[in-house]
Amino acid sequence: MQQPKKSKFRKAFRGRRKGVSQRGSTVVFGEFGLQARSADWVSARQIEAARKKITYMTKRAGKYWIRIFPDKPTTKKPVGVKMGSGKGAIDQYVAVVRPGMVMFEIGGVPESLAREALRKASHKLSVETAIIEK
Repeated sequence: MQQPKKSKFRKAFRGRRKGVSQRGSTVVFGEFGLQARSADWVSARQIEAARKKITYMTKRAGKYWIRIFPDKPTTKKPVGVKMGSGKGAIDQYVAVVRPGMVMFEIGGVPESLAREALRKASHKLSVETAIIEK
């Protein structure tokens, strides 16, 4: 699983997920892309599961690009701990995904294979998605 090598602050605020993606909303590197249609946090585990599915489906033919990175730490308190006494420990890292953001791209494989790989990868993610072409 991925996480940042360094960060300025150990724990982050929750932030807001309103609005649409300003950057990264077009296919740049490959021929097909998996675009988010809803806003959510996508965890490092979900990104890794989707990456593994793309690799398995394409049998390492062609090339794929991951356009999101989980750089936001989320915290969680242990089960059975009472309210108060500060913020919990870091539980996982997430990528903030807004509508329109291209999360994965594939190139160098036939269209049918690329679409099937992206469709199966989308099942691993917590956002609604659409497959787009360059």
